[in-house]
Amino acid sequence: MRLNSKKVTVQKSAAELCDFLTDVKNFETLMPENISKFEVIRNNAFVFALKGMPEIALEVKEVEKPNKVVLGAISDKIPFSLTGNIEEVSENTSTVELLFEGEFNTMMAMMVKGPISKFIETLATNLERL
Repeated sequence: MRLNSKKVTVQKSAAELCDFLTDVKNFETLMPENISKFEVIRNNAFVFALKGMPEIALEVKEVEKPNKVVLGAISDKIPFSLTGNIEEVSENTSTVELLFEGEFNTMMAMMVKGPISKFIETLATNLERL
């Protein structure tokens, strides 16, 4: 399953935005209001939970500075990745699009598509407000 967020403009250079997304503690500021847990578990990983959803642990898997940051699930039970594709627009402006990719059976995909779509749109909207 592949889901894309809208492409948003951020008032940061591509390098600054890449650094921001690589520092996992910054994800707390991007989370939806219905977050029930956020904890940095090591310098490149965090765990979070939204109300009514199980905890999800993510870690930085790959960084191609300044254009790409890939976060992936720590658990193999639900294999997925969240990629931030960054493009420089000007010295102080860049765009980012979030791409969610996961391997789910058909039933699971139907159940999670709506919540995940809403989640990545919220992340993108909050990035736009930086």
